[in-house]
Amino acid sequence: MNILLASVLTVSDIGRVGGELTRYQYSQLHMGGRVAITLYSASSEAAEAAAKAGFAEFARLEDVMSDYRPASELMRLCEKAAQRPVEASPDLFRVVSIAQKISAKSHGAFDITCGPVVALWRRARETKRLPPKQAIQEALREVGYRFVRLDPSRRTIQLLKPGMKLDLGGIGKGYACDAASAAIRRAGCSIFLIEAGGNIRAGNPPPNREWRIGIGKSRVIAIENASVSTSGDAEQFVEIGGRRYSHIVDPRTGIGVTNRVQVTVIGKDGAAADALSTALCVLGERAGKRLAKEFKCKPLFLHPGD
Repeated sequence: MNILLASVLTVSDIGRVGGELTRYQYSQLHMGGRVAITLYSASSEAAEAAAKAGFAEFARLEDVMSDYRPASELMRLCEKAAQRPVEASPDLFRVVSIAQKISAKSHGAFDITCGPVVALWRRARETKRLPPKQAIQEALREVGYRFVRLDPSRRTIQLLKPGMKLDLGGIGKGYACDAASAAIRRAGCSIFLIEAGGNIRAGNPPPNREWRIGIGKSRVIAIENASVSTSGDAEQFVEIGGRRYSHIVDPRTGIGVTNRVQVTVIGKDGAAADALSTALCVLGERAGKRLAKEFKCKPLFLHPGD
């Protein structure tokens, strides 16, 4: 059996375009959702090799960054890093470093140490009950990006508070899209589009065409060699007492965001765009636009009905 067809995968050959290139589409399940890769190639063999290389990066990085897999590198690090500095793989150290930079610039609106409060809100969505205030306060004692110590010379990570947990859910898929993009290029394909949840990574545009991305109900943007990340409460939320709480939690208060905004960030780097789209949901439009400008990204804020 074709190795790509071994897991819920669709492939479609949609005719030749631009001379000798053909469009191919593939999808697999990774990081809790569907990852789709569209690319243009001169042969099905080359297309399959490029798609395989891209999917392999998602599978590899899930073992590095997952907070659902007890044996992932991230979870193993969290178990030990409160006791001593722990050497991290290049990927884990890099993604945590990017996250820490955005945490500092956003003054904590994005914070990968917010795992304890994120866990409370996961349970709230299941039980339809608000987390108890005391539980939130106790969880916040274990939160704070300033208590993550990075040593670039030794490539180590240390968590300075007992009980701290890292959650890369707000940056991991964007980082994986970056890695998959590089792998697809190494495999010889430069015309591609990767979709993973609210994250999109585009390579060169198709021959005589462009990559067009729909945002909200009516907006369409054209992109090439860029990343697009969208965050908001459109799909993951809980309504309690007549109020809608997003799955995105403000790490500074421990409360699910209630401002009903969807934020799309367009930039060169997928990891940064992913983290910024989350941070901007917390910060709101005015402060969010200032932060996006620092990272040379373009933000789009959509509200219900847009």
